[in-house]
Amino acid sequence: MQGDDRLDLELHRRVSMGDGQAFEGLYRRYAPAAYGLALRVTGQDSLAQEVVHDAFLALWRAPEAYDPGRGPFRSFFLSLVHHRAVDTVRREERLRKRAERASNLERGPGEDVAEEVVEDAYLSTRRKEVREALQTLPPEQRTVIELAYFGGYTQAMIAEELGIPVGTVKTRTLAAMRKLRRALYRED
Repeated sequence: MQGDDRLDLELHRRVSMGDGQAFEGLYRRYAPAAYGLALRVTGQDSLAQEVVHDAFLALWRAPEAYDPGRGPFRSFFLSLVHHRAVDTVRREERLRKRAERASNLERGPGEDVAEEVVEDAYLSTRRKEVREALQTLPPEQRTVIELAYFGGYTQAMIAEELGIPVGTVKTRTLAAMRKLRRALYRED
Protein backbone atom coordinates (compact mmCIF):
# COMPACT_ATOMS: atom_id res chain seq x y z
CA MET A 1 0.00 0.00 0.00
CA GLN A 2 1.37 3.40 -0.96
CA GLY A 3 1.91 6.20 1.53
CA ASP A 4 -0.89 8.33 0.08
CA ASP A 5 -3.33 5.44 0.38
CA ARG A 6 -2.30 4.86 4.01
CA LEU A 7 -2.76 8.55 4.83
CA ASP A 8 -6.21 8.51 3.17
CA LEU A 9 -7.20 5.42 5.17
CA GLU A 10 -6.08 7.04 8.42
CA LEU A 11 -7.89 10.30 7.65
CA HIS A 12 -11.02 8.39 6.66
CA ARG A 13 -10.90 6.32 9.86
CA ARG A 14 -10.71 9.52 11.91
CA VAL A 15 -13.53 11.15 9.88
CA SER A 16 -15.63 8.07 10.69
CA MET A 17 -15.13 8.96 14.37
CA GLY A 18 -16.24 12.58 13.78
CA ASP A 19 -12.74 14.17 13.64
CA GLY A 20 -13.16 17.58 11.95
CA GLN A 21 -9.41 18.05 11.45
CA ALA A 22 -9.19 14.76 9.54
CA PHE A 23 -12.10 15.94 7.40
CA GLU A 24 -10.21 19.18 6.67
CA GLY A 25 -7.18 17.09 5.71
CA LEU A 26 -9.22 15.11 3.18
CA TYR A 27 -10.74 18.34 1.92
CA ARG A 28 -7.31 19.93 1.34
CA ARG A 29 -6.11 16.77 -0.43
CA TYR A 30 -9.12 16.24 -2.73
CA ALA A 31 -10.98 19.53 -3.18
CA PRO A 32 -8.86 20.71 -6.16
CA ALA A 33 -9.17 17.39 -8.06
CA ALA A 34 -12.86 17.11 -7.18
CA TYR A 35 -13.54 20.66 -8.37
CA GLY A 36 -11.63 20.09 -11.63
CA LEU A 37 -13.61 16.93 -12.33
CA ALA A 38 -16.95 18.55 -11.45
CA LEU A 39 -16.17 21.57 -13.62
CA ARG A 40 -15.33 19.35 -16.60
CA VAL A 41 -18.64 17.49 -16.23
CA THR A 42 -20.96 20.43 -15.43
CA GLY A 43 -19.21 23.16 -17.40
CA GLN A 44 -20.26 25.76 -14.83
CA ASP A 45 -18.30 27.10 -11.88
CA SER A 46 -21.29 27.43 -9.55
CA LEU A 47 -22.55 23.92 -10.33
CA ALA A 48 -19.06 22.47 -9.86
CA GLN A 49 -18.78 24.14 -6.46
CA GLU A 50 -22.20 22.78 -5.49
CA VAL A 51 -21.20 19.25 -6.55
CA VAL A 52 -17.96 19.33 -4.54
CA HIS A 53 -19.77 20.73 -1.51
CA ASP A 54 -22.44 18.01 -1.73
CA ALA A 55 -19.85 15.24 -2.15
CA PHE A 56 -17.88 16.34 0.92
CA LEU A 57 -21.09 16.74 2.88
CA ALA A 58 -22.12 13.20 1.93
CA LEU A 59 -18.71 11.93 3.07
CA TRP A 60 -19.07 13.70 6.41
CA ARG A 61 -22.61 12.41 6.97
CA ALA A 62 -21.99 8.83 5.83
CA PRO A 63 -18.28 7.99 5.99
CA GLU A 64 -19.17 4.30 6.11
CA ALA A 65 -20.08 4.51 2.40
CA TYR A 66 -16.37 4.07 1.66
CA ASP A 67 -15.24 0.45 1.84
CA PRO A 68 -11.41 0.20 1.84
CA GLY A 69 -11.70 -3.35 0.55
CA ARG A 70 -13.12 -2.09 -2.75
CA GLY A 71 -10.23 0.19 -3.71
CA PRO A 72 -8.37 3.39 -2.84
CA PHE A 73 -10.16 6.32 -1.21
CA ARG A 74 -9.19 8.62 -4.11
CA SER A 75 -11.04 6.40 -6.62
CA PHE A 76 -14.09 6.17 -4.35
CA PHE A 77 -14.30 9.90 -3.71
CA LEU A 78 -13.71 11.05 -7.28
CA SER A 79 -16.28 8.50 -8.45
CA LEU A 80 -18.73 10.00 -5.96
CA VAL A 81 -18.00 13.48 -7.33
CA HIS A 82 -18.42 12.29 -10.91
CA HIS A 83 -21.80 10.66 -10.20
CA ARG A 84 -23.04 13.76 -8.41
CA ALA A 85 -21.86 15.98 -11.26
CA VAL A 86 -23.68 13.85 -13.83
CA ASP A 87 -26.83 13.91 -11.68
CA THR A 88 -26.55 17.70 -11.42
CA VAL A 89 -26.24 18.08 -15.20
CA ARG A 90 -29.32 15.87 -15.68
CA ARG A 91 -31.26 17.85 -13.08
CA GLU A 92 -30.33 21.15 -14.73
CA GLU A 93 -31.38 19.80 -18.13
CA ARG A 94 -34.76 18.69 -16.71
CA LEU A 95 -35.25 22.13 -15.15
CA ARG A 96 -34.31 23.86 -18.41
CA LYS A 97 -36.78 21.71 -20.38
CA ARG A 98 -39.51 22.30 -17.80
CA ALA A 99 -38.92 26.07 -18.00
CA GLU A 100 -39.05 25.92 -21.81
CA ARG A 101 -42.35 24.02 -21.70
CA ALA A 102 -43.78 26.53 -19.24
CA SER A 103 -42.63 29.40 -21.44
CA ASN A 104 -44.18 27.77 -24.51
CA LEU A 105 -47.47 27.25 -22.66
CA GLU A 106 -47.60 30.94 -21.79
CA ARG A 107 -47.12 31.96 -25.42
CA GLY A 108 -48.83 28.96 -27.00
CA PRO A 109 -47.16 26.06 -28.78
CA GLY A 110 -44.64 27.12 -31.39
CA GLU A 111 -45.68 30.74 -31.10
CA ASP A 112 -43.13 33.47 -31.62
CA VAL A 113 -44.25 36.79 -30.15
CA ALA A 114 -42.53 38.88 -32.83
CA GLU A 115 -44.09 36.74 -35.53
CA GLU A 116 -47.50 37.21 -33.94
CA VAL A 117 -47.15 41.01 -33.94
CA VAL A 118 -46.15 41.07 -37.61
CA GLU A 119 -48.98 38.70 -38.54
CA ASP A 120 -51.54 40.80 -36.64
CA ALA A 121 -50.38 43.95 -38.44
CA TYR A 122 -50.58 42.19 -41.82
CA LEU A 123 -54.06 40.82 -41.10
CA SER A 124 -55.30 44.22 -39.97
CA THR A 125 -54.08 45.81 -43.19
CA ARG A 126 -55.48 42.98 -45.29
CA ARG A 127 -58.94 43.22 -43.63
CA LYS A 128 -59.06 46.92 -44.48
CA GLU A 129 -58.15 46.16 -48.11
CA VAL A 130 -60.87 43.48 -48.34
CA ARG A 131 -63.51 45.85 -46.90
CA GLU A 132 -62.50 48.54 -49.39
CA ALA A 133 -62.57 46.05 -52.28
CA LEU A 134 -66.05 44.84 -51.25
CA GLN A 135 -67.32 48.43 -51.44
CA THR A 136 -66.32 48.57 -55.13
CA LEU A 137 -68.67 45.68 -56.05
CA PRO A 138 -72.17 46.27 -57.40
CA PRO A 139 -74.73 45.85 -54.57
CA GLU A 140 -76.18 42.55 -55.89
CA GLN A 141 -72.68 40.95 -56.06
CA ARG A 142 -71.64 42.36 -52.67
CA THR A 143 -74.82 40.94 -51.06
CA VAL A 144 -74.12 37.43 -52.40
CA ILE A 145 -70.50 37.52 -51.14
CA GLU A 146 -71.47 38.88 -47.71
CA LEU A 147 -74.13 36.19 -47.23
CA ALA A 148 -71.76 33.42 -48.34
CA TYR A 149 -68.54 34.44 -46.58
CA PHE A 150 -69.75 36.42 -43.59
CA GLY A 151 -73.18 34.85 -43.10
CA GLY A 152 -72.17 31.25 -43.75
CA TYR A 153 -74.98 30.72 -46.24
CA THR A 154 -74.84 28.05 -48.95
CA GLN A 155 -75.65 29.04 -52.52
CA ALA A 156 -79.06 27.37 -52.19
CA MET A 157 -79.78 29.33 -49.01
CA ILE A 158 -78.75 32.59 -50.70
CA ALA A 159 -81.04 31.83 -53.65
CA GLU A 160 -83.93 31.20 -51.27
CA GLU A 161 -83.14 34.29 -49.16
CA LEU A 162 -82.94 36.62 -52.19
CA GLY A 163 -85.66 34.87 -54.20
CA ILE A 164 -83.40 34.28 -57.22
CA PRO A 165 -82.28 31.12 -59.05
CA VAL A 166 -79.17 29.24 -57.79
CA GLY A 167 -77.59 29.81 -61.24
CA THR A 168 -77.83 33.57 -60.74
CA VAL A 169 -76.20 33.24 -57.29
CA LYS A 170 -73.35 31.29 -58.89
CA THR A 171 -72.89 33.85 -61.67
CA ARG A 172 -72.88 36.79 -59.26
CA THR A 173 -70.45 34.98 -56.92
CA LEU A 174 -68.04 34.19 -59.76
CA ALA A 175 -68.15 37.76 -61.10
CA ALA A 176 -67.63 39.20 -57.60
CA MET A 177 -64.68 36.90 -56.88
CA ARG A 178 -62.97 37.90 -60.14
CA LYS A 179 -63.35 41.59 -59.33
CA LEU A 180 -62.09 41.06 -55.75
CA ARG A 181 -59.09 39.10 -57.02
CA ARG A 182 -58.16 41.90 -59.42
CA ALA A 183 -58.59 44.52 -56.71
CA LEU A 184 -56.64 42.63 -54.04
CA TYR A 185 -53.87 41.17 -56.19
CA ARG A 186 -53.22 44.00 -58.61
CA GLU A 187 -49.62 44.43 -59.74
CA ASP A 188 -47.92 47.38 -58.04
